[in-house]
Amino acid sequence: QVQLVESGGGLVQAGDSLRLSCAASGRTFSSYSMGWFLQAPGKEREFVATISKSGGNTRTADSVKGRFTISRDNAKNTVYLQMNNLKPEDTAVYYCAATSRYVLAVQRSNYDYWGQGTQVTVSS
Repeated sequence: QVQLVESGGGLVQAGDSLRLSCAASGRTFSSYSMGWFLQAPGKEREFVATISKSGGNTRTADSVKGRFTISRDNAKNTVYLQMNNLKPEDTAVYYCAATSRYVLAVQRSNYDYWGQGTQVTVSS
């Protein structure tokens, strides 16, 4: 089992950057593929990016490709989401998630563990 805690959200202006972090408990972080999802008000939670257990492979949603980058540091039990050139439509709660069953998964149902989320608000 793994517990996830996100941080790094906040209020920024359009064009700014943020880096979200997700710290995982336990000693088996490298056994999990990790993902980031977002949920905007009134909408369903949607896929943003995912990274393999070793960090060697990633997959990013088309809507954020070229602006958002996922990475991980297994020595620090942490996964990151670097968000550049933020837009007002990026405003959402961002969640990290973990799965030991799938690699580079994009479906919410593929993930077994979730953090509590961190709010990102982008003003125009």
